Amino acid sequence: MPPKGSKKASTHVPPQTLVLDNGAYTLKAGLIPSASANPTYNDCRVLPNCIARSTRDRCSYISSELDGCKDFGELAFRRPVEKGFIVNWEAEKTIWEHEFVEARAGLRCDPRETNLLLTEKPNCPRELQKNCDEIVFEQFEFAAYYRCVGATLNAYHSSDTSSVSSLPQECLLIIDTSYSDTTIIPLYHGRLIQPAVRRLAVGGKLLTNYLKELSSLRHYNMMEETYLLNEIKEAVSFVAPSTAQFSKDLERTWKGRLGNKRELDSSIVVDYVLPDYERSIHGHARPHDPVKSRMRRGLQPLQGPREDLLPQGNERFAVPELLFNPTDIGIQAVGLPGSIIESLNVLPEALKVGMLANVVVVGGNALIEGFMERLEAELRALVPAEYLLNISRADDPVKHTWLGAARFASQPELLKGVLVSKAEYDEKGSAWLAKRFVEGDR
Repeated sequence: MPPKGSKKASTHVPPQTLVLDNGAYTLKAGLIPSASANPTYNDCRVLPNCIARSTRDRCSYISSELDGCKDFGELAFRRPVEKGFIVNWEAEKTIWEHEFVEARAGLRCDPRETNLLLTEKPNCPRELQKNCDEIVFEQFEFAAYYRCVGATLNAYHSSDTSSVSSLPQECLLIIDTSYSDTTIIPLYHGRLIQPAVRRLAVGGKLLTNYLKELSSLRHYNMMEETYLLNEIKEAVSFVAPSTAQFSKDLERTWKGRLGNKRELDSSIVVDYVLPDYERSIHGHARPHDPVKSRMRRGLQPLQGPREDLLPQGNERFAVPELLFNPTDIGIQAVGLPGSIIESLNVLPEALKVGMLANVVVVGGNALIEGFMERLEAELRALVPAEYLLNISRADDPVKHTWLGAARFASQPELLKGVLVSKAEYDEKGSAWLAKRFVEGDR
């Protein structure tokens, strides 16, 4: 069911579509042939959406080149996306050219013979959308193009994940907890219910920055080690099952006052062995050893391997707790369960019931241990007992939105109904294009 106001393109539609979920932390991209049998997660490549520069060897890395980096110490990152929106087209254009246009690009295509399906966050400012449209058609010269809110394409996942659906799901509540923020997006027949969209300004970026501050305050200066602290966050973080358990875990990981030191609970505290970027590129966590931990700032053996340890105690669960209690660091907002209820309260009762019966969580933060269990428990406590609550995490939360877009693009009739050709853009201009895409999202 193509979006309202769409029409079938009268010109030739190229045989392949570049499906691009342009996230703030990573690009999810893949080339989908027309009438593709059934796209899968394996058709998607996840690429860093950044340009990194090492302050040590002065080398620069563009997107996928980061995979070849051997020293992640003190990398300075330049990210073209802020708060979910592309704000630096100089950097984004460099990344797109490197990954999709240049001769050695892993997903090389000729834009003049390729459609582009590009996702964006809800409530993108008009001026940024206009800049995007101009870059796509005037600099890259894609043959045809469709820009839409990425979450809406999750509605094209059928209940049977092995098949493709040409009709969107009737009621779907998407929780997108990603790098920039966490967004609650209700969909009805694949269309955004704009008044009910809610945004919580807590995402992976804020969690990593908070972990950097805690580690720098308690151990080493880690403010320049963004890559390493993000790795640590992903490796050891977990969400406490409840607020009451959070308080108990704080007590179990408290070191005590000066002169009255306490033994730490080794079932929670871990030692993270930091990489030295000579023998090891990545670190690893292991059970807490008080003796080795005390030695970390003391004498190291003159011979044999040397280790730098970063103990992780209440940081493990205090950092992701911000998703549920952002007031812990002074953000005046309700947590994720409260934001979901705020969104649902805007809807009629019948729609509210339908949304609660089909809640899907996407985004990298959904992979944090204990996140889903805590979200379901707190949401169940806020929802009337007679309502069915069916909440699930996507099979691959990072690639799920891309796969919905790819399944949409694999159906020629759906795709033809929404694409705008470069000839139409040249004839009618950017103002017409903006209006066309707005009508399509309603």
